[in-house]
Amino acid sequence: MHAHPSNAILIADLGYGDAGKGSLVDALARQTLTHTVVRYNGGAQAAHNVITPDGRQHTFAQFGSAAFVPGVRTHLSRFMILHPLAMLAEERHLRGLGVRDAFERTTIERAALVISPFQQAANRLREIARGDARHGSCGLGVGETMSDWLDHGAEMLSAGDLSQPALAASKLERIRELKMAQLSDLLPGLRALPEAQAELKVLFDPRLAAVTAEIYAHFASLARLVDETELGRLLRQPGATLFEGAQGVLLDEWWGFYPYNSWSTLNYRNADTLLAENGFAGPTLKLGLLRGYATRHGAGPFVSEDPALTAALPDSHNTDNPWQRAFRVGHLDLLALRYALQVAGPIDGLAVSCLDRMQALPEWRVCDAYDYPGDPAELDGSFAHRGARVSAIRLPADPTDLVQQARLTQRLMAMRPLTTVWPRDRQAYLETLESALGLPILATSDGPTALQKEFRLPALASPIV
Repeated sequence: MHAHPSNAILIADLGYGDAGKGSLVDALARQTLTHTVVRYNGGAQAAHNVITPDGRQHTFAQFGSAAFVPGVRTHLSRFMILHPLAMLAEERHLRGLGVRDAFERTTIERAALVISPFQQAANRLREIARGDARHGSCGLGVGETMSDWLDHGAEMLSAGDLSQPALAASKLERIRELKMAQLSDLLPGLRALPEAQAELKVLFDPRLAAVTAEIYAHFASLARLVDETELGRLLRQPGATLFEGAQGVLLDEWWGFYPYNSWSTLNYRNADTLLAENGFAGPTLKLGLLRGYATRHGAGPFVSEDPALTAALPDSHNTDNPWQRAFRVGHLDLLALRYALQVAGPIDGLAVSCLDRMQALPEWRVCDAYDYPGDPAELDGSFAHRGARVSAIRLPADPTDLVQQARLTQRLMAMRPLTTVWPRDRQAYLETLESALGLPILATSDGPTALQKEFRLPALASPIV
């Protein structure tokens, strides 16, 4: 990466999220001449935890996870789904930690969609109505906003509208009316539920659109709203641009396991698009991030889940909550990882986190096959298998066929893990993982701060900041 003054590092999580993207971005920014972090997917549901070498802690949701590093900018691309009210709260927390110029270092593309309070409330009300059949939403309205944009286009709110209070108020009221109409069949049952009352109050407040529009105008005065040419200017600067992904590839809007997936493209496609649109010709490096073991926050298939591991490896940054509910832990799942790598496309190497936490386990097991308890004929081409023993999850021929995708999910929910003991030695474990996945491990993490990261990347010679 010395051959060109500008380079790009693209980061995607190969699991269900929570693998340490924020910590990796912070460390990379301190080790490279990084000038900008670009958010290229997801939204305010991100929870990217960073602990600095001096002990400050922040959960990044919308600002790039290198905001603790002086001078590093955040750019929110049009693929980011913006939540202005949450971003104002996030900036206050950063300011309390000594980062007083977060907004001054942030640019937001005008085309980015905006989550309104009414879409967040509708998201939560739908989840409440599902009861025990919840999808595991983060409860911030990302899916509602994307769905409304697909159906109604420019009638929905975008970042470019925020500096115009009258226009924003009009669009907000339109969204409020739309949400009430969409939820009309659910409202009678929801009115009887105590946990729904706060969200119903938001939805039925006729004054909230105008009040929110005024707050949005204040927000627009703090962060610079830009057009699509701004990213090209940033990319042309000497140094590194870090593309920070959200969530995880196994939650992708099409390739994830429906209906327990996201409304966002979670492989590298959006980042590739942004680079191509701006004619970026510098070197790029694609990193796929995973923990040394598997996790999932919320409902959905998780074949390698092991309650004993959930008990042995609690996570202070990922606890049970009212929306996603349980945080679950399992053995590293080679079938899921290989599926994620197919979805992601060609990458340059892996980053493996949380290796220090594995020391608490008496043995290190890896899931390398599944057992299907039903009739193997039911696996209908979605899996490579010999009898009941499943060796791979195949890419669907048509990921937009949601009936087939739901059937794949149902089969996964029935699978049982088959595990093998791997060497309980850090280096041997990593070498075995490299061999199993056919990729080099280019970064490792043995703790929460940048000081506990090791890199095997070129052009990483600068000292820790």
